[in-house]
Parts: sequence; C-alpha cells; structure tokens
Amino acid sequence: MASLNRKSSDSTKSKETRFVYREFGDSNPALERGVAALPPAEQNVRIQASRKGRKGKTVTVITGFQAKNETLNELVKKLKTQCGTGGTVKENEIEIQGEHTQKLLQILTQLGYKAKISGG
Repeated sequence: MASLNRKSSDSTKSKETRFVYREFGDSNPALERGVAALPPAEQNVRIQASRKGRKGKTVTVITGFQAKNETLNELVKKLKTQCGTGGTVKENEIEIQGEHTQKLLQILTQLGYKAKISGG
C-alpha cells in the first residue's frame, strides 16, 4: 500500500514540472523570433489613414517596419510628440490617432525612411 502511494505522488510531481501547453507567463527569450533591424534608408514604409474597425474614428497607420520593438517604441514616441496626439505600436505597425498622413510623411522622410502615402 505504501508503494502505491509513493508512485502516485511521484507521478503528480512529474506532471507539475512538465508543460505541454503554456499560454501565459514568462516568455523564453530563446524562443522569440529575431527581427533583422534594417537602417531607415533601406525600409519601405507605407502611411495610410484608416477608419476600419474603429467606430468611425480616423487613425493613421504606418506599416512596413523591419525594426526591433525598442526602436519602434522610440519612434512612436517622437511621432506622437510631433503630432500632439496619442498612438501605439501593434504588430510592427504604428498607429497614430487622427489623420496626419502629410505630417508623418514629412517627419519620416526627415528621419531617413523611404515613406509613401498609400490608399485614397
């Protein structure tokens, strides 16, 4: 009887230490995908004003970045201060509140990016 109890406690310990699936928690930096950070002159960036899925509010979306998240966070901070609005980084895209396509085009070209306005 004692040997049966010992086996059951050993099997529960092994189940606690193994992970079959983990959705939340600490991410392992070795498992994260690396992004090749290109200099601004080699990046083709598109600027587009969009209302889709935002309840009629206009947001300027900048896509085409190939940079690390730290670089994008610094860039979005500069762009938000220049436009005087809020914004965020989502999946290597920068979203700035409001329609600022022309202003962002000027700022990004001054920073050395190859920027174009896309869409109507």
